[in-house]
Amino acid sequence: MTVVPPASGEPRRPEGPRNPGDAWVVAETGEKYWGRFGAAGLLAYDPARGILLQHRVSWSHFGGTWGLPGGALHEGESAIAGAIREAQEEAGVPDGAVRARFTSVLDLGIWSYTTVIADVPVPFEPVISDPESVALEWVPVDQVDARPLHPGFGASWTALRALLEVRPTIVVDAANVVGSVPDGWWKDRAGAAARLRARLEELAVPADELELGGDEWFPEVSMVVEGQARSIDDDASTVAVVRAEAGGDDAIVAEIERRIAMRQTVIAVTSDRGLRQRAETAGAARIRSAGWLLELLAAPS
Repeated sequence: MTVVPPASGEPRRPEGPRNPGDAWVVAETGEKYWGRFGAAGLLAYDPARGILLQHRVSWSHFGGTWGLPGGALHEGESAIAGAIREAQEEAGVPDGAVRARFTSVLDLGIWSYTTVIADVPVPFEPVISDPESVALEWVPVDQVDARPLHPGFGASWTALRALLEVRPTIVVDAANVVGSVPDGWWKDRAGAAARLRARLEELAVPADELELGGDEWFPEVSMVVEGQARSIDDDASTVAVVRAEAGGDDAIVAEIERRIAMRQTVIAVTSDRGLRQRAETAGAARIRSAGWLLELLAAPS
């Protein structure tokens, strides 16, 4: 593997010093890949409008093709942070306009490219904000194939498209998860539930744990609380808190059914044997234990 700086006319930021990651990685066979520390791109998906595609300027690598906003990662930068940063620089994606749903990684050993598939909860209009784009368009999903696609994106599009409608959701039996660890939770049940909620906000699940494609998923989470834990505060969170009015088990089953009606793939988390049976009958695709969830939360990010 050889690392070489960009030649005139190759991708680079229009202003300021060049980042150390802005360099070609050249394989022994001669193929070259942009980004010393790897690269990442953002596949922003708006069900009403489609996929945000970038028409690449002619002088760029595979110029004239359509692909995703993206580019070289900075040293130590996560793929998600890098993909969003690049999309902001190249397409004017506003802060908070996208939410990562899953990632797909092409790992060649000497170099890797991560596609970050993200939903668009806040609609926005893209803006050409650097010289690397001829145009930026929302392209309906069934029309993406009609464009001359960047070879890397074209090779992955079929698999990515198949996953666009997959929406895993985890419904958590909070009482069961909190109660599985003797850490004094009974002294402040609402506080213990709030701490669990904070941890669930960062939940990332390997694709094989969900029996899905891709590499890592960031599922929606519903946390059902009951009893004294219902007084958990109303702080803003990406985790939906469901306060059981009566029995916690009934509320969990109702939430599973509600999510399934929204065409989501539900993973129920509880170690309660009776509830596990009810969750399966309600249509949960998978049932996982409290220990399974706690191991995921303890795993290094």
